[in-house]
Amino acid sequence: MSTGDTPSSRTGRHRGRASRRRLLLAAAGLSAVAVLAAAVLAVAGAPGSWFGSDQPSPAQSQGSAAPGLSASATPSPAASPSVTTAGACARPVGPKPVVKVTEVKISSAVLGYGREGDTEPLPMAIAERPAGGSWLAWLGADKRVYLGRLDCDDKLVGTPTSFAGIDLQDVHADRTGGVVLLTRRGDCGGGKLCGGSSSPCNTMHMIRFDDSGKQVWERQVTNLSGSRKGYDDGARFVWWYQHHGRLATDGKNYAAYFGVAITVRNGDCVDIHEGDRMQVVDANGKLVSGHRDSFEVGCSHSWTTRIVWDPRTSRYAMVCATDNACRIAQPDPYRTVAAGTCDGSLFGGDLVLAATRGYWTAWSQGGSVRLERFTTGKSNLTVRTAARSSHPHLVGYGTGRMLLAWASGSTIAAQVYDAGTGKTVGAKFTVNVRDHDYQAFKAYSDGSAAYPAAGGSRSIRIARVLPLN
Repeated sequence: MSTGDTPSSRTGRHRGRASRRRLLLAAAGLSAVAVLAAAVLAVAGAPGSWFGSDQPSPAQSQGSAAPGLSASATPSPAASPSVTTAGACARPVGPKPVVKVTEVKISSAVLGYGREGDTEPLPMAIAERPAGGSWLAWLGADKRVYLGRLDCDDKLVGTPTSFAGIDLQDVHADRTGGVVLLTRRGDCGGGKLCGGSSSPCNTMHMIRFDDSGKQVWERQVTNLSGSRKGYDDGARFVWWYQHHGRLATDGKNYAAYFGVAITVRNGDCVDIHEGDRMQVVDANGKLVSGHRDSFEVGCSHSWTTRIVWDPRTSRYAMVCATDNACRIAQPDPYRTVAAGTCDGSLFGGDLVLAATRGYWTAWSQGGSVRLERFTTGKSNLTVRTAARSSHPHLVGYGTGRMLLAWASGSTIAAQVYDAGTGKTVGAKFTVNVRDHDYQAFKAYSDGSAAYPAAGGSRSIRIARVLPLN
């Protein structure tokens, strides 16, 4: 972190003659300013780059110190202000959103920077470790998905592990490890297409890892096998089109909700359709057959599939964007959340719990971002935001709040909202990293939210929005 220009020693020299009274007054004033400057440094001096809404950076704060104040001046211990912290990582809590950006150096290039279509690979995903810190997953250029552990300062510790995978989907963590959702190469087989092209025929997998990052088990959540290939009737596989997914957990089982290809026999050939699929896997890596929230096919055609576990109802809740009546909908059975238009600009954002009951989802039509509050079916409150974006992000942000974020030039703009009323909280602020249309902010139990963003050729930038009081 740059600390800005240090005042030169010349500014600290008293010029000309001064009476004893004037010297005493100057000394008293210097002491007061020194205490104030040290308080600023105490808050802003942690590792990483910090940006606060409507407040100067640490470099600006030091550069504006009164003439005569040395940068090394410190108050007595009794004068140091107390700082409120939250969670296992003791992150500072403040009255405004403050953003900390940390550069994470990695040993290989990340695949997918700058390619943001829903059919393109996803570069990165992040998840909270309940004991403190995070798990960071990224897609390498060597057909491996890497998993690294971050400490409380969002710095990489230890040696990352990796798993075979050609596309990263999501990562989620719990107290004994976590699950990464990824795609692997599959086999279309010798079946005959009725027309067109639908390859490749890939598979979707959950990989369970322990708290050291080592694999425990893996489970395919598509249904290809030695006897069922992609072009066989009844196959469910991952192809190039609208195939990304997300994870959620009830604390014991994990659920994956993702776009899927659907193979249907049509005479002596097969047609390939597109929809979405939700599967639940238990703690031992076995598919939970007949789970009341899982399904073979939900929305069709489907994109921007989003899922959250709701402990208040003990159910998984999901939304999709679909060209079935052109809407944001809940799947299986269809229930319209918000009506849209199939003009190529209909996209879902994310799904979070509302403050008391129900959910909020962000979505965009024609570049205009809306927030919808709903329980089951039609929205009961629509908030038309000031954001202009095709791909908004929404994440829970502490108790009773949520954070809406969207691309704004070369950075991300963000605004806090009340998770009950949908009203804005405070002013809009900037997250000084590059956006990616389909990556997610993740909520942390200490009230912060984190986002993995593109860094250099061999680095990832972690943007963390620190907790609010």
